[in-house]
Amino acid sequence: MIKTVSTTPYTDQKMGTAGLRRKSKVVVQPNYVENFMQSIFNVIGDLQGKTFVVGGDGRYYNDVAIQKIIKMAAANGVSRLIIGQNGFMSTPAGSNIILKNKADGGFILSASHNPGGINGDFGIKYSNHTGGQIPSSISDQIYQQTLNIKEYKICDTEDIDLSKIGKQELCGMEIEIIDPVVDYVEMMENIFDFPAIKKLFQNGFTMRFDAMNAVTGPYAIRIFEEILGAKKGSVVNYNPLPDFGGLHPDPNMVYAKELVDYMYSDQAADFGAANDGDGDRNMILGKKFFVTPSDSLAIITDNFCYIPAYKNGIYGVAKSAATSTSVERVAHAHNIGYYEVPTGWKYFVNLMDSKRITFCGEESFGTGSAHIREKDGIWAVLFWLNIIAATGKSVEEITTEHWQKYGRSYYVRFDFEGVDTNVADKLMESLEAKLPSLKGQTINGYQVSEAGAFVYNDPVDHSSTKNGLIIRFNDGSRIVYRLSGTGSSGATIRVYLERYSKADLHNDPLKMLTEIFEIAMAVSEIPERTGKHQADVVT
Repeated sequence: MIKTVSTTPYTDQKMGTAGLRRKSKVVVQPNYVENFMQSIFNVIGDLQGKTFVVGGDGRYYNDVAIQKIIKMAAANGVSRLIIGQNGFMSTPAGSNIILKNKADGGFILSASHNPGGINGDFGIKYSNHTGGQIPSSISDQIYQQTLNIKEYKICDTEDIDLSKIGKQELCGMEIEIIDPVVDYVEMMENIFDFPAIKKLFQNGFTMRFDAMNAVTGPYAIRIFEEILGAKKGSVVNYNPLPDFGGLHPDPNMVYAKELVDYMYSDQAADFGAANDGDGDRNMILGKKFFVTPSDSLAIITDNFCYIPAYKNGIYGVAKSAATSTSVERVAHAHNIGYYEVPTGWKYFVNLMDSKRITFCGEESFGTGSAHIREKDGIWAVLFWLNIIAATGKSVEEITTEHWQKYGRSYYVRFDFEGVDTNVADKLMESLEAKLPSLKGQTINGYQVSEAGAFVYNDPVDHSSTKNGLIIRFNDGSRIVYRLSGTGSSGATIRVYLERYSKADLHNDPLKMLTEIFEIAMAVSEIPERTGKHQADVVT
């Protein structure tokens, strides 16, 4: 039986760069999920004959929200849903399933790298038929719907059993429950040299993969331990938990402390890696050695020839403006396309679909390729394992040789979190007005070559987007400022510092960036305007 339920709007359902992301206590309010989902269905329009993919990272309220989505999809006329067993599905696996089944879109319930639990965060990522993030024009339409919604449709029926693989029916809609790991494994086997990586482990190579009690645990167990032969116990924190076992599932040097401490100990494995909540981010470590995401993208791009799926060449590479310039030097050396885009994976999708790029990445621990339309954590880990298997070199050797060849971009991100939104907006507005006057000035020994807003003109759809502020110096160093769109409350001011060196390759990044940090703080007036003299998180 289909019910039409009266409702009143919530005014805070505007999507960020990766969907809707709010505190769990906000999302559990009456009709909150229903309002948002009905607004999406209203914007899509005629749903007859359409198929959608549904899953999540297992965080708190996933199970309840998925049942709501199932019943609402049926009531709104959706023909078919493909759902991960027990509601689990990583973001990259979801993108693959959308593309493989030619589905019309999908919903991954995740707040990505944010903490879970009743006191944590909840999110809904909506992808279209590309398997990637929807364009801003569509998310704006959805937001307008949320402000005016008066009713939603839902099937008044019992919950679906999500544990049983196979087909079911609900209110005339077909539901197929699948093992969410199978298709993903098949895709990875068709990209990488699994026999070479398996031989690597047979020869005694060791790894530690931290799934951070999030969704990639089952994927990692299947791939690394069961198929590739890493010794049992190589994958840790592999059981997805509603609150991630109290962990903050962000794979960086701060939040993946357990893995970092292990990899910097005398008992360290040869290789270390971690994924985030929904499996689209990654961190790469060697023995007592950390690879920045910017360097990882550059090294992956420079070594594409070792990967079976890419050995015949790649179209090009793109990075977010905030990511270091390391990969730019690689692109020029290989004479391939190079693009710099705003933060947000959706900006890469046009470049992939138009065959302008094969690889792409962001400094926020996201790397991917055109095999899907999302970043992909396990893909990046397998890429590194494949390079190691092909070269016989360690993570540190591979990275050091890369610096010797191209020079090193010392790079650090400083996050100033929980800033009042009005304060953050005024700070950025004032800074943007000030920047043009800095051109030609010498500050703290650094001469400004260019300063202003970063503007991206999309070569495919010809849209123009302003995203962040950049100060460039004559020696190749940079300061980038931007407001983050991935938080659930308040604003985060992110400051990215980069200093390029051809000779000094083994110094401490924070030491190398001290002078530029002083410039960044003074020019932006962050201490005066926010009261913060140090960043809350440094990565």
